[in-house]
Amino acid sequence: MAERRLDKPKGLLNVGVPPEGRLQHARLLPSPDVAFFIEHYWIVAWDLTGLGPRTQETLPYPSIHIAIEAGRSGIYGIVRGKFTRVTEGKGRVFGIKFKPGAFYPFIKSSVSALTDKILPVEALFGEDGAALVRDILPLEDEDAQIGVAERFLRARLPAEDDNVRIIGTIIARIIEDREITKVDQVVRALAVGDLRVSKRQIQRLFSLYVGVSPKWVIMRYRLHEAVERMTNGEAVDLPRLALDLGYFDQAHFIKDFKAMVGRAPGEYARRLTEQGGPG
Repeated sequence: MAERRLDKPKGLLNVGVPPEGRLQHARLLPSPDVAFFIEHYWIVAWDLTGLGPRTQETLPYPSIHIAIEAGRSGIYGIVRGKFTRVTEGKGRVFGIKFKPGAFYPFIKSSVSALTDKILPVEALFGEDGAALVRDILPLEDEDAQIGVAERFLRARLPAEDDNVRIIGTIIARIIEDREITKVDQVVRALAVGDLRVSKRQIQRLFSLYVGVSPKWVIMRYRLHEAVERMTNGEAVDLPRLALDLGYFDQAHFIKDFKAMVGRAPGEYARRLTEQGGPG
């Protein structure tokens, strides 16, 4: 039986109280032999019969996903804005979340071509991709679904790629040091740990392997932190929040937040309260 992740997912927007028993979300860890490439598997199931549609918005991580769902399976590239999904009726999705940069070794071509796009699974994996969708769709047992997914992954498992390790190190540093808001700061922080990479090398690596710029990744993780604080009901002191997240200018923080979330932070916090979220 796959082990479940128990940490709280980040990047969820407009978090209200879901209808009790009508929405299920699980994240399950991969087997050790594929864990270099796979962050986790995820399953979302819902039954909103008689309740009307439900809109969920997220700020996705810098990861590629394969999502399998009746009528809309696909390979989901990174969404640079927010991702909006309306669920209604009854449904279920099984997903494979690749670690940042870890999808590239499977296709050996620039992941930037997938950014803001959804492709059919067979577009990159041919008939094997179509078979993956057909084999998983009728299954409801999560371990059986993971078994099919891991057989698919193992059949084409690439060698571990040092560039994926470097990307993981960079992103870990961005997460740990909230004062990082610029790529130059990443370069200096890595040099302290004896990882010598130039700004240009990082930019090229992220374009090829991740699909977005390192600056975008930095902004996304900073905004994840901001959204998490608001969702947890913390009072919104914008100047203090901007400073805590490494911004020296409140105006730049508000601009970045609005560009990705769609609303200014103050307005977002108010709407969160109105919709039944914390605060």
